[in-house]
Amino acid sequence: MAMRNESPIVLASQSPSRKMLLERAGLRFDVVVSGVDETVPEALSPGELVEHLAQQKGAAVLPLRPESTIISADSVVCIDGLILGKPKDDEDAVAMLHRLSGRTHQVVTGVCLLVNGRKEVFHQSTDVTFYPLSDREIREYVARGESRGRAGSYGIEGIGVILVQSIRGDYANVVGLPVAETIRRLRRMLEA
Repeated sequence: MAMRNESPIVLASQSPSRKMLLERAGLRFDVVVSGVDETVPEALSPGELVEHLAQQKGAAVLPLRPESTIISADSVVCIDGLILGKPKDDEDAVAMLHRLSGRTHQVVTGVCLLVNGRKEVFHQSTDVTFYPLSDREIREYVARGESRGRAGSYGIEGIGVILVQSIRGDYANVVGLPVAETIRRLRRMLEA
């Protein structure tokens, strides 16, 4: 996707899924990991939380690459009024997947775009419904290691796709970045 841009683009994320989405969209960019502590006050809504973390990640990378256009993001899974981030360990992943089994949850991703001293922040939510899962299915999935480091303990772009009965909304948002919306907003900022 062609965009007028004099400065290099930086993805402020270590997520291989976000990197893959931007590459598939035809963007050329560098990756710079922010190293931001993801601990935040619990009083935030899911949208506020992911926007807050996305902004922190972008702000941490900006001094390292001040001449760059920066894309940063963060995702969480929400169900029963709870925000499920990345599991602490495999047992935590098993517990999360039991909670999601046979039910609909939301994947919320916040995005921060930093372009020439300007900032745009937004979030997007997608509904995901899981099939009912047996304890054996959950433990076999967790044993594969794919749940590690993933909000809600699964990755829809990997073997986790077999857990998902349906989605309503942007598939790419569940993967980790609402890439179409991100690129459209980025293009508007670059052309302003």
